[in-house]
Amino acid sequence: MAPPQPSSARHLSRRRLLTTTAATAGALVVGSSAATASATGDTWPDVIPLPDGFRPEGITIGDGPYAYLGSLGDGSIYRADLRTGKGGIISAGPGTPSVGLKLDDRGRLFIAGRGQGARVVDTRTGGIIASYTLTTKTPTFVNDVFLTPRAAWFTDSFQPALYALPLGRQGSLPAQDEIVTVTLSGDWTQAPGEVVNANGITRTPDGKALLVVQSGAGGLHRVDPRTGITKLVDLGDAAPLTNGDGLLLLGQRLYVVQNRQNAIDVFKLAEDGRSGIFEDRLTDFAFDVPTTVAAYNNRLYLPNARFTTTPTPDTAYTVVAVKRSVM
Repeated sequence: MAPPQPSSARHLSRRRLLTTTAATAGALVVGSSAATASATGDTWPDVIPLPDGFRPEGITIGDGPYAYLGSLGDGSIYRADLRTGKGGIISAGPGTPSVGLKLDDRGRLFIAGRGQGARVVDTRTGGIIASYTLTTKTPTFVNDVFLTPRAAWFTDSFQPALYALPLGRQGSLPAQDEIVTVTLSGDWTQAPGEVVNANGITRTPDGKALLVVQSGAGGLHRVDPRTGITKLVDLGDAAPLTNGDGLLLLGQRLYVVQNRQNAIDVFKLAEDGRSGIFEDRLTDFAFDVPTTVAAYNNRLYLPNARFTTTPTPDTAYTVVAVKRSVM
């Protein structure tokens, strides 16, 4: 059964999405002064251009107003200024894909490298700090990454496993032989072959478990990080999260990008992440197969991967900004 359709679940115009007054976790939008608009980003560009042929997939944003994006083409890393929409390549790619990525508070990007495992890049120099082989099994598709205080967790879309890079107390990176593989079990049923299974990853609101979306099956799983045992999250009558991609947790609100649906489904989760209630569906006319999502102030930023468009060196790509859900 499809979830109830509130007014914002229909395809909305950019004007409506970007002018709704919203109470957010970081600030309460009040009035219309220039100072308030600047602080919340309401006057910042709604669409940020990327280099032609870039082929974005992952996005991450730190404390400053800069988004970092990875290229599925050559793996280059692009930094965009959210205030102006301008940016440039800060790290030339190794010639292999960059998929999901996350930024830590030390200026390091942890990057999922599809069939090439993972690597860590210094955003200040653009240099590669470390590279890791996460599995020797084939096929493998290291797809997304999530950071906890003690580990960087990676999903594999072609293998029923998560990989953890343990982090030292001072954030030190592990050696290759310290990588931990956690096999998924419980409610998890792996579709064989090169079918997208595990994709986006985040944590439960209480921080005691992980959440992983299984794209093909459309299920959201709560994962015990110690054992790999999974339990399907009870989302009530919500429709399956088919093509579920990037996940973003803000407080108890979970944003699930559904790429080919050109939509973000929003859920209010229980603290332990075992259940959730559908709240909203966000769409925008500028979406063209968005894959992942990051937040800054009262806005969500999503790269258009344009998977339904044949990539060429001249294909245009963008990042689209929309207001957070208001409930």
